[in-house]
Amino acid sequence: MKVIGFNGSPRKGGNTATLLGKALEGAASRSAETRLVHLYDLKFFGCRSCFACKKRDDRSYGKCATRDALTPVLDEVAQADAIVLGSPIYLGTVTGQMRSFMERLIYPFLMYDVPTFSTLFSRKIRTVFIYTMNTTEQRVEERGYRPHIEGNAAYLTQIFGACETLCSFDTYQFDYARFVSLSFDPAHKEKRRQEVFPQDCEKAFKMGVSLTESLAA
Repeated sequence: MKVIGFNGSPRKGGNTATLLGKALEGAASRSAETRLVHLYDLKFFGCRSCFACKKRDDRSYGKCATRDALTPVLDEVAQADAIVLGSPIYLGTVTGQMRSFMERLIYPFLMYDVPTFSTLFSRKIRTVFIYTMNTTEQRVEERGYRPHIEGNAAYLTQIFGACETLCSFDTYQFDYARFVSLSFDPAHKEKRRQEVFPQDCEKAFKMGVSLTESLAA
């Protein structure tokens, strides 16, 4: 049983990576083989719109034809039992690196067979998407982030079969004494880091456990 995590944050020890680590730790506690891929370590591009993955009677059909550092990672996904994606929210969406990864991950399997838009992925696997964000849950609703989050879940469900989502709000972003950040109360942020973020870590761990148990059922 193999579970792969994908860190879409440029930070290897930040909030997103921590939550991904907890989810994989939960999966490993149920004997799953786990691996965490840091997308910012890889040199790759998003979809080039070459449509090779849609080419009739071609060996590239259903596969991304671009060859770069992401190619072996995508091959690994094809053998995984579950995947866990994680990204901070930048300007209302996932990071550019995560977005590029998702284009390459999802589009080759998406069939143009209106109205179903069915999948070429050969199996049903579980997926989880973990988001971290500096803003509050109220601001997320006010700024319209929710459709983006729900849209990602819909695509992952459509292609792979199921998706769970975990959002960690109002996270501790950096040392507030070192940077100009007049919008934030450092004491409030520190309290959130001490009291709320550990709860999110526990949720991520339990998601990893549940993910693996559902695979074994």
